[in-house]
Formats: sequence, structure tokens, C-alpha cells
Amino acid sequence: MGASPGKGFPSKLIPIEVPPHVVMLRGIGWDSNIYLVRDGEEALIIDTGAGINWHVYTEIWEREGYLTDVEHVTIFNTHEHFDHVGGNKVLQRWLEERGIEVSFAAHKITANVLERGDEGVILSYFYGRRFEPHQVDFKLEDGDKLNVGSLELLVVHTPGHTAGSSCLYLDDGKHRVMFTGDTVFKGTVGRTDLPTGDGWALRESLERLARFDVDFGFPGHGGYIKNWKENLSEILRWLP
Repeated sequence: MGASPGKGFPSKLIPIEVPPHVVMLRGIGWDSNIYLVRDGEEALIIDTGAGINWHVYTEIWEREGYLTDVEHVTIFNTHEHFDHVGGNKVLQRWLEERGIEVSFAAHKITANVLERGDEGVILSYFYGRRFEPHQVDFKLEDGDKLNVGSLELLVVHTPGHTAGSSCLYLDDGKHRVMFTGDTVFKGTVGRTDLPTGDGWALRESLERLARFDVDFGFPGHGGYIKNWKENLSEILRWLP
């Protein structure tokens, strides 16, 4: 199930810029989407893919100058699956080689899984790989805030796809965006039949997300969500 760089995979992706803060890179193969949020000398990377095509994403950041003069990056994982966390350590090393300080953040449930390297939940064996356990500096809970420069992102715990699944909500007064991981996509939701998945919990999470005012939803895979409430309303109509 793993993807590898090579023939048939794009050597160059087109970054999707959503002013004033967000750069979206569509994941290659099995990789999750990867998001960069920047304010001043600080940046946030949301999910890291499976760590296979990482060089394509870093080439874009470098070429476009997205990390120029950045001094600190926080890597936030929306949940525990390998296609979202497998690139954690390789991106940490790449950033630190450029003199950028790196911290890791996740909901406390996800953080505990990553620290103990629980392959049964991370599912790295699906990709023929091993996950390298690492410390998570910020173990967050529902309602906590994650600061990036002057920006403040709200942690919204949304169990269902996994027990630790969480979204990040950014409202800067002009723009309102939600980073959803695999909790919700355009027209569908993340599966609940993998370890720690829970269909009833997912429904409750979606009902909660529907109460937020969102201009753009940025999911873990696929295209961004423009009609937030309509999208959730349609999904909740057919979801058991």
C-alpha cells in the first residue's frame, strides 16, 4: 500500500495558497495532505505524510521561500495513522539542518501512541515501514490553543476515525478555516473500522463541527471544502 517517488508521480506539485496564512500541498500516493501555516518567524506544519515523498514537499517550500526567516516550526498531527505521521522525524531532521527549531504537538491520545510507537494503531506495517517513536512536546486537550506567531488555533477533539483525532480551527477575525485530518472530507468521512475507530463518536464529532462557522475546510486527503455546513449536513443525512 506504500507509495514511492518515481515514474508516474509528479516531481513538482502546485501549492495551493489560501491567503493570508495557509499553503496546501496535496498528498502524493498514500500521503496525507500537508499544510503550512505561517505568521512571522513561526510556522505550523499540519501532518507530514508517510515520509516517502517528503523531498517533493520540502523542495516546494524551499523553492517558494515559504520558510525563509522562519525560526521555529511546530509539527501537529491530526491523528495517529502512518500516512499522517510517517514523515515526522525526516521533516524534523530536514528543518533542524537548516537551523529551524522543531516542536511536536498532538492531542494527548495521539501523543501517547506516537511516544510508545504503537504499530497496532499507527498501522505503519500497511506501508511496509516502521514508525520511529518520538517525544511529543505539547500534549493537547479539547479547547486548548496552539499559537503560531500572533495566530491562535483552537484544538477541537473529534474522536471517531481514531480516538485521538482532532481538528484545528483558525479564526483571525477575517478568515475562518478548519483543518480536519481524516474526520471529514468533501462529501464523505474517514473510516471507523480501524483500531480505536468509533462510528457513534464520529457522528457526535460531526454534529459538533457543524456548529462552527468555516470558510474553508482543509481535510487530510482530497480537495478543500468550501460549503462547510452544507457538506456536513449532507453527510449526516446518510451517515448511520
